[in-house]
Amino acid sequence: MARSPFPPSAPGFWRSPVRGPWFTSVLGAVLLGGITVLFVTGLLSYAAYNPDLSPVNDKTPDKGLLGFYLFSWPTDPHWLYRLNQGVHVTLGLTLIPVLLAKLWSVVPRLFALPPVRSVAHALERLSLLLLVGGALFEFVTGVLNVQLDYVFPGSFYPLHFYGAWVFFAAFLAHVALKLPLALRNLRRMRDTSEKPEKAGESGAPGESAAASLVSPRPDPPSVSRRGALWFVGGGSLLLFVTSAGRSFDGPLRQTALLTPHGGPEPGSGPAAFQINKTAASRGIRPAETTEDAWRLTVTGPTGTVRLARAQLLRLPLHSSSLPIACVEGWSTSDQWWRGVRLTDLAALVGYDDPDRAPDVLVESLQRTGAFRMAALRANQVRDPRSLLALDVNGEPLTPDHGFPARIIVPAAPGVLNTKWVTRMDFGDL
Repeated sequence: MARSPFPPSAPGFWRSPVRGPWFTSVLGAVLLGGITVLFVTGLLSYAAYNPDLSPVNDKTPDKGLLGFYLFSWPTDPHWLYRLNQGVHVTLGLTLIPVLLAKLWSVVPRLFALPPVRSVAHALERLSLLLLVGGALFEFVTGVLNVQLDYVFPGSFYPLHFYGAWVFFAAFLAHVALKLPLALRNLRRMRDTSEKPEKAGESGAPGESAAASLVSPRPDPPSVSRRGALWFVGGGSLLLFVTSAGRSFDGPLRQTALLTPHGGPEPGSGPAAFQINKTAASRGIRPAETTEDAWRLTVTGPTGTVRLARAQLLRLPLHSSSLPIACVEGWSTSDQWWRGVRLTDLAALVGYDDPDRAPDVLVESLQRTGAFRMAALRANQVRDPRSLLALDVNGEPLTPDHGFPARIIVPAAPGVLNTKWVTRMDFGDL
């Protein structure tokens, strides 16, 4: 390959005939819709933790105004969090080829001289720095979280939370500056989709930056712009097909080849559905969960009650068909849980009226990892499908699914469905 006689700051250095305002505008339009959905579903995921209820639920300290709270997370429909996170994570993975293609399409602008032409241009360059840096940070940390590779410094929750706000602020500024130009380029789609644009050919005000993407000395085309878009779309489709199946049970999960919770089900039998953390990984010793050793402590205004598993089994038992859904985007289909309603446990310690049952703080036997304690809001406690589960799919819980007892609540993030429950404190939090 002959070395270019031009420096990267010269338009002649970048010779791909694919680059141009139309190609960049189409990718930008896809990202405009996709990233908006990602931000909304991310905000909903944050709300699902009921972050204003208790500090144990919120891993984003010192958030100030960024932690504004809109509503109490509902319990209907029971698959709400499963849908939200499935869309958030799968869409994020699917957009990776589009984001990379968009960055490739505008890379000549990074080397344009002079680097700053005015105060307004300096502000635009700063917004681009935050936009590109924020996008890469959010997508990289998101992918690492999905892959269970926690190699970034600090907790994923505050890093992804603060990064999202920085990125989305820059994204809004960029859209406000570039949307009119992008719409003009898309309106000329039929005329420019197959033939190379010529730099400065339109003469429209404000389009010099877009025209700078067109090489004055393009190489012979090896693919049309439409062909390049089909290539990007094919990459997105491949990522969708190899990741979306982890939001389901059964054969479809085996298509999720690129995710840790894809592939065949973990074994067979009633408890053969995905788990995120095992008893051994959280320091749960078998001796702690025997009938003689384990007790559930329940507290409320009338005092404290301690119950063995056999005593819980003698209380009125109810069943709920509910999924498990994780912030990492994986979920199971509905499992058949059986146990004691949370309102019945609240009644043991002074809250006789189920409609007046309060919040509850739940504590696990686990000693390591986040969310060994979790808080549930009153509306979650009062839902008749919310259980302290003892069995699943007709069999006692296995150690990895939370034996002797675990929480199961409709539409709640998986980490709030505490496993290996040892204590429940009812009262306003």
